[in-house]
Amino acid sequence: MTILYEDNHVIAVNKTCSEIVQGDKTGDKPLSELLKVYLKEKYNKPGNVFVGVTHRLDRPVSGVTLFAKTSKSLSRLNAMFQNHEVKKFYWAIVKKADIAPEATLTHYLVRNEKQNKSYAYDEERKDSKKAILHYRIIGTSDNYYLLEIDLQTGRHHQIRCQLAKIGCPIKGDLKYGFARSNPDGGISLHARLLSFVHPVSKQEIEITAPVPDDNLWKAFEAQMA
Repeated sequence: MTILYEDNHVIAVNKTCSEIVQGDKTGDKPLSELLKVYLKEKYNKPGNVFVGVTHRLDRPVSGVTLFAKTSKSLSRLNAMFQNHEVKKFYWAIVKKADIAPEATLTHYLVRNEKQNKSYAYDEERKDSKKAILHYRIIGTSDNYYLLEIDLQTGRHHQIRCQLAKIGCPIKGDLKYGFARSNPDGGISLHARLLSFVHPVSKQEIEITAPVPDDNLWKAFEAQMA
Protein backbone atom coordinates (compact mmCIF):
# COMPACT_ATOMS: atom_id res chain seq x y z
CA MET A 1 0.00 0.00 0.00
CA THR A 2 1.54 3.27 -1.18
CA ILE A 3 0.41 6.46 0.56
CA LEU A 4 0.41 9.41 -1.86
CA TYR A 5 -0.91 12.13 0.44
CA GLU A 6 -1.99 12.42 4.06
CA ASP A 7 -3.09 15.16 6.45
CA ASN A 8 -5.42 15.28 9.46
CA HIS A 9 -8.56 14.97 7.34
CA VAL A 10 -7.81 12.95 4.18
CA ILE A 11 -5.51 10.19 2.98
CA ALA A 12 -4.84 9.08 -0.61
CA VAL A 13 -3.48 5.71 -1.73
CA ASN A 14 -2.05 4.49 -5.05
CA LYS A 15 -4.30 1.45 -5.48
CA THR A 16 -2.93 -1.59 -7.34
CA CYS A 17 -5.09 -3.76 -9.59
CA SER A 18 -5.21 -6.51 -6.96
CA GLU A 19 -6.66 -4.29 -4.22
CA ILE A 20 -10.31 -3.51 -3.55
CA VAL A 21 -11.63 -0.21 -2.20
CA GLN A 22 -14.54 -1.69 -0.25
CA GLY A 23 -15.43 -5.20 0.89
CA ASP A 24 -17.00 -7.50 -1.73
CA LYS A 25 -18.06 -11.14 -2.07
CA THR A 26 -14.42 -12.30 -2.38
CA GLY A 27 -13.91 -11.63 1.31
CA ASP A 28 -10.53 -10.00 0.58
CA LYS A 29 -9.57 -7.23 2.97
CA PRO A 30 -10.39 -3.87 1.37
CA LEU A 31 -8.16 -0.79 1.40
CA SER A 32 -10.54 0.93 3.81
CA GLU A 33 -9.80 -1.77 6.42
CA LEU A 34 -6.06 -1.89 5.66
CA LEU A 35 -5.91 1.87 6.18
CA LYS A 36 -7.58 1.56 9.59
CA VAL A 37 -4.85 -0.86 10.66
CA TYR A 38 -2.14 1.42 9.21
CA LEU A 39 -3.48 4.53 10.99
CA LYS A 40 -4.03 2.69 14.28
CA GLU A 41 -0.41 1.49 14.27
CA LYS A 42 1.16 4.70 12.95
CA TYR A 43 -0.52 6.97 15.50
CA ASN A 44 -0.87 4.38 18.28
CA LYS A 45 -4.61 5.05 18.42
CA PRO A 46 -6.79 3.32 20.99
CA GLY A 47 -10.27 2.16 19.97
CA ASN A 48 -11.78 2.38 16.50
CA VAL A 49 -10.20 4.36 13.68
CA PHE A 50 -12.42 6.23 11.20
CA VAL A 51 -11.81 5.73 7.46
CA GLY A 52 -14.52 6.81 5.03
CA VAL A 53 -14.78 5.80 1.35
CA THR A 54 -15.31 8.86 -0.87
CA HIS A 55 -15.29 7.18 -4.32
CA ARG A 56 -14.54 3.80 -5.90
CA LEU A 57 -12.27 2.31 -8.52
CA ASP A 58 -13.06 -1.04 -10.14
CA ARG A 59 -10.85 -3.81 -8.82
CA PRO A 60 -8.74 -4.22 -12.01
CA VAL A 61 -8.07 -0.45 -12.17
CA SER A 62 -5.06 1.18 -10.49
CA GLY A 63 -4.36 4.70 -9.30
CA VAL A 64 -5.15 7.45 -6.84
CA THR A 65 -7.96 6.67 -4.39
CA LEU A 66 -9.06 9.17 -1.76
CA PHE A 67 -10.34 8.34 1.73
CA ALA A 68 -11.61 10.57 4.55
CA LYS A 69 -10.12 10.41 8.05
CA THR A 70 -12.98 12.31 9.72
CA SER A 71 -16.76 12.20 9.35
CA LYS A 72 -16.79 15.96 8.62
CA SER A 73 -14.41 15.60 5.67
CA LEU A 74 -16.31 12.51 4.43
CA SER A 75 -19.66 14.30 4.21
CA ARG A 76 -18.05 17.30 2.47
CA LEU A 77 -16.08 15.13 0.03
CA ASN A 78 -19.16 13.02 -0.76
CA ALA A 79 -21.02 16.21 -1.69
CA MET A 80 -18.06 17.43 -3.77
CA PHE A 81 -17.88 14.17 -5.74
CA GLN A 82 -21.65 14.27 -6.27
CA ASN A 83 -21.48 17.86 -7.53
CA HIS A 84 -18.53 17.08 -9.85
CA GLU A 85 -16.27 19.46 -7.91
CA VAL A 86 -13.46 16.88 -7.83
CA LYS A 87 -11.47 16.66 -11.07
CA LYS A 88 -10.42 13.13 -12.06
CA PHE A 89 -8.05 12.35 -14.93
CA TYR A 90 -7.35 8.80 -16.03
CA TRP A 91 -4.71 7.32 -18.30
CA ALA A 92 -5.67 4.32 -20.44
CA ILE A 93 -3.57 2.16 -22.74
CA VAL A 94 -5.91 1.12 -25.54
CA LYS A 95 -5.84 -0.82 -28.80
CA LYS A 96 -5.07 1.47 -31.73
CA ALA A 97 -8.01 2.34 -33.96
CA ASP A 98 -9.01 5.05 -36.41
CA ILE A 99 -10.13 7.71 -33.92
CA ALA A 100 -9.85 11.49 -33.69
CA PRO A 101 -6.85 12.86 -31.75
CA GLU A 102 -9.33 14.11 -29.16
CA ALA A 103 -13.09 14.01 -28.76
CA THR A 104 -15.99 14.08 -26.34
CA LEU A 105 -17.89 10.79 -26.23
CA THR A 106 -21.57 10.75 -25.29
CA HIS A 107 -23.35 7.42 -24.97
CA TYR A 108 -26.29 5.92 -23.14
CA LEU A 109 -25.24 3.06 -20.87
CA VAL A 110 -27.43 0.15 -19.85
CA ARG A 111 -26.12 -1.95 -16.99
CA ASN A 112 -26.59 -5.74 -16.95
CA GLU A 113 -26.40 -6.69 -13.27
CA LYS A 114 -26.18 -10.42 -13.96
CA GLN A 115 -23.15 -10.03 -16.25
CA ASN A 116 -21.70 -7.11 -14.21
CA LYS A 117 -21.26 -5.33 -17.52
CA SER A 118 -22.53 -2.16 -19.20
CA TYR A 119 -23.55 -1.70 -22.83
CA ALA A 120 -23.19 1.61 -24.70
CA TYR A 121 -25.76 2.92 -27.17
CA ASP A 122 -25.80 6.04 -29.35
CA GLU A 123 -29.45 6.74 -28.57
CA GLU A 124 -31.33 6.82 -25.29
CA ARG A 125 -32.79 3.46 -24.25
CA LYS A 126 -35.08 2.22 -21.50
CA ASP A 127 -33.17 2.29 -18.17
CA SER A 128 -30.11 3.89 -19.81
CA LYS A 129 -27.94 6.54 -18.17
CA LYS A 130 -26.17 9.30 -20.07
CA ALA A 131 -22.36 8.92 -20.00
CA ILE A 132 -19.91 11.63 -21.06
CA LEU A 133 -16.12 11.63 -21.18
CA HIS A 134 -13.47 13.59 -23.03
CA TYR A 135 -10.33 11.84 -24.28
CA ARG A 136 -7.18 12.92 -26.03
CA ILE A 137 -4.30 10.85 -27.41
CA ILE A 138 -1.17 11.77 -25.44
CA GLY A 139 1.13 8.87 -26.38
CA THR A 140 1.53 6.29 -29.12
CA SER A 141 3.40 3.02 -29.71
CA ASP A 142 3.30 0.36 -32.44
CA ASN A 143 0.07 -1.21 -31.21
CA TYR A 144 -1.36 1.15 -28.61
CA TYR A 145 -2.44 4.66 -27.79
CA LEU A 146 -2.12 6.27 -24.40
CA LEU A 147 -5.29 8.27 -23.77
CA GLU A 148 -5.88 10.91 -21.14
CA ILE A 149 -9.49 10.83 -20.01
CA ASP A 150 -11.48 13.57 -18.34
CA LEU A 151 -14.43 11.72 -16.83
CA GLN A 152 -17.52 13.92 -16.71
CA THR A 153 -20.09 11.43 -15.41
CA GLY A 154 -19.52 8.44 -13.16
CA ARG A 155 -21.34 5.43 -14.61
CA HIS A 156 -20.73 1.71 -14.09
CA HIS A 157 -17.64 0.65 -16.10
CA GLN A 158 -18.05 3.88 -18.07
CA ILE A 159 -14.53 4.37 -19.42
CA ARG A 160 -14.13 0.68 -20.24
CA CYS A 161 -17.49 0.51 -22.01
CA GLN A 162 -17.27 3.77 -23.96
CA LEU A 163 -13.72 3.15 -25.24
CA ALA A 164 -14.68 -0.36 -26.33
CA LYS A 165 -17.66 1.14 -28.19
CA ILE A 166 -15.31 3.26 -30.38
CA GLY A 167 -13.07 0.25 -31.12
CA CYS A 168 -10.41 0.97 -28.50
CA PRO A 169 -10.79 -1.62 -25.74
CA ILE A 170 -8.43 -1.12 -22.81
CA LYS A 171 -5.38 -3.40 -22.80
CA GLY A 172 -6.11 -6.51 -20.73
CA ASP A 173 -9.86 -5.89 -20.48
CA LEU A 174 -11.31 -9.21 -21.66
CA LYS A 175 -14.81 -8.24 -20.50
CA TYR A 176 -14.91 -5.38 -23.01
CA GLY A 177 -13.30 -7.08 -25.98
CA PHE A 178 -9.52 -6.97 -25.60
CA ALA A 179 -7.98 -10.21 -26.90
CA ARG A 180 -5.55 -11.06 -24.06
CA SER A 181 -5.38 -10.56 -20.33
CA ASN A 182 -2.54 -8.69 -18.61
CA PRO A 183 -0.04 -10.80 -16.63
CA ASP A 184 -1.12 -9.18 -13.34
CA GLY A 185 -4.83 -9.78 -14.04
CA GLY A 186 -5.57 -6.05 -14.10
CA ILE A 187 -6.45 -3.75 -16.97
CA SER A 188 -4.36 -0.82 -18.26
CA LEU A 189 -6.58 1.89 -16.80
CA HIS A 190 -4.97 4.14 -14.21
CA ALA A 191 -6.49 6.95 -12.13
CA ARG A 192 -3.61 9.33 -12.77
CA LEU A 193 -4.65 12.58 -11.11
CA LEU A 194 -7.14 13.88 -8.59
CA SER A 195 -7.55 17.60 -7.84
CA PHE A 196 -9.95 19.21 -5.39
CA VAL A 197 -10.37 22.00 -2.88
CA HIS A 198 -9.53 20.60 0.55
CA PRO A 199 -12.80 20.06 2.49
CA VAL A 200 -11.43 21.77 5.62
CA SER A 201 -8.40 23.97 4.79
CA LYS A 202 -9.89 25.06 1.41
CA GLN A 203 -6.45 24.75 -0.21
CA GLU A 204 -6.14 23.43 -3.75
CA ILE A 205 -4.85 19.84 -3.57
CA GLU A 206 -3.51 17.89 -6.56
CA ILE A 207 -2.46 14.25 -6.20
CA THR A 208 -0.70 12.30 -8.96
CA ALA A 209 -0.31 8.52 -8.88
CA PRO A 210 2.84 6.97 -10.44
CA VAL A 211 2.01 4.43 -13.15
CA PRO A 212 2.19 0.66 -12.48
CA ASP A 213 5.59 -1.02 -12.59
CA ASP A 214 5.29 -2.29 -16.15
CA ASN A 215 7.52 -1.72 -19.20
CA LEU A 216 4.79 -0.36 -21.46
CA TRP A 217 3.48 1.99 -18.78
CA LYS A 218 7.02 3.20 -18.05
CA ALA A 219 7.70 3.78 -21.75
CA PHE A 220 4.55 5.89 -22.08
CA GLU A 221 5.35 7.80 -18.89
CA ALA A 222 8.81 8.57 -20.31
CA GLN A 223 7.12 10.00 -23.46
CA MET A 224 5.24 12.40 -21.17
CA ALA A 225 8.38 13.63 -19.36
